[in-house]
Amino acid sequence: MDARPTYDEKLLRILRESAAIFAAKGYHRASIRDISAATDVSLSGLYYYFRSKEELLFLIQDHCFGTLHHRLNEELEGSTDAVARLRIFVRNHLRFFLSNQAEMKVLSHEADVLTGEHRAAVQKRKRAYAAAAEAILTELGPPGGVKPRSATFALFGMMNWIYTWHRPDVDPDADRLAEQMTHLFLHGYRTPIAEGAEALPERSGGGRGDAPSIWRTD
Repeated sequence: MDARPTYDEKLLRILRESAAIFAAKGYHRASIRDISAATDVSLSGLYYYFRSKEELLFLIQDHCFGTLHHRLNEELEGSTDAVARLRIFVRNHLRFFLSNQAEMKVLSHEADVLTGEHRAAVQKRKRAYAAAAEAILTELGPPGGVKPRSATFALFGMMNWIYTWHRPDVDPDADRLAEQMTHLFLHGYRTPIAEGAEALPERSGGGRGDAPSIWRTD
């Protein structure tokens, strides 16, 4: 389930504009006519790509989780050190969501809207992505008896609120923030960051409130 969904450019634009509208108005208050006006695509043109508003929400979520996991696998390729892999995981997560904050808000606040097959498909993507994080933390070993599952969701809790507070004018960019969060997660607030510890080499091919609930996989 780590494959990135393949959508044409027009649909990708529709998904991005739709996410912005859902983030601003809320899923239930937004209408397909709002989407049509924002995208300058007729209603019939929109229904070529999806049959209902719920299917549109599914496409947004499916695309986000699929792209996020696909980019992670590209970034992790060839990396064997567990600490470096954790840094890569955090950096990939923050890069994606700082660049797609409307989508992150939608994933957070509309997590329970999907039903049936749509919900099952997105839950499968969530589980696969959460399992990737848990596998890395398992490689690190459970310090102090903390189970990898608990540590996994604590890590997501740290990262997933970012859209509510991050300000580009005063806060670090995604890469610097990833280093700081990784250090904080591994070593704690009062432990100084070692000289040069922030450096994480770039890899070729790397893509660039209720938040923790987006990783609930039940």
